[in-house]
Amino acid sequence: MNKVDKLFKELMNKINLMTKDEIYFNIKKSFDKVPMETKKSIEVFFNKFNYWGKIDLENNNYEALYEKATTLKENIEQFNWLYLKLKDYKSKKLLYGILNNWFCYDFNTIKPCLGTPYKHYFDLDIIPHCDNEVVVDLGAYTGDTILDYIDTYGESSYNKIYCYDITDEVFIYLKNNLSKYKNIIYQKKAISDKIGNLYLEANSSSISANRVCEEGDILLDSTTLDEDIKEEVSMIKMDIEGHEKKALLGSINHIKNDKPKLLISVYHNNDHLWELPKLINDINPNYDYYLRCYGNCIYPTEIVLFAIPK
Repeated sequence: MNKVDKLFKELMNKINLMTKDEIYFNIKKSFDKVPMETKKSIEVFFNKFNYWGKIDLENNNYEALYEKATTLKENIEQFNWLYLKLKDYKSKKLLYGILNNWFCYDFNTIKPCLGTPYKHYFDLDIIPHCDNEVVVDLGAYTGDTILDYIDTYGESSYNKIYCYDITDEVFIYLKNNLSKYKNIIYQKKAISDKIGNLYLEANSSSISANRVCEEGDILLDSTTLDEDIKEEVSMIKMDIEGHEKKALLGSINHIKNDKPKLLISVYHNNDHLWELPKLINDINPNYDYYLRCYGNCIYPTEIVLFAIPK
């Protein structure tokens, strides 16, 4: 047992002995000690994206803190499961840093886990090389991830790339940015757990945060990855604003049969941190798991789960 193992075990044991309200009061007490400028920045960030609950300092609304307390209290076994599943020290240290940040607004523990010499999603310690890949990019946005992929592994590393996005304006940039590259297929569709129709929910603050919802004004074609792509795929990246769970459920056959490398955003919902690796493991237990974070230490977002076939 190393130092991080001990710290993680102590944190889980401490949370286990507390009630949900006690956990919340601990989080709130820690949050109150944060400098006001930082608290206001957190308030703006939480309310801008509305993934984790609201914070309203003026009206003493700390819904987001209670949501953290709920996730911590109700999922101790799941976080213990995930910690044991993670394959390297950096992933374990990061998970501890994230949960400790939630529990006591500690920015220092997570800070050393954030630095990386590699591109977002393409950690060469985890995925050292790629050859003959069939890549699926769900949430392709302007093509930034695919440009990073090509910069990391080269144009000769893939046979085909499927790019999915749901926003008209973004689609124009996506096609322009990748126009000089071969064998790229563009799909303006929502990938979910069923075939039919969904809707686009526009985010007024950032077009990158547009997301899929069950009702709204802008109709979208919805399908599953299993239905839309019949050939074998070798890599799937997902950053689709909280819709990752349903997209995984719509990719069961690919995950079972093809065992693609999975690069999944797990920060749009507190529970996704454990829930998505658990779902992948239930679909196909033959994966190893890693975590990396490309965000900042104030509120750790841009958390990526790497599920790599054994």
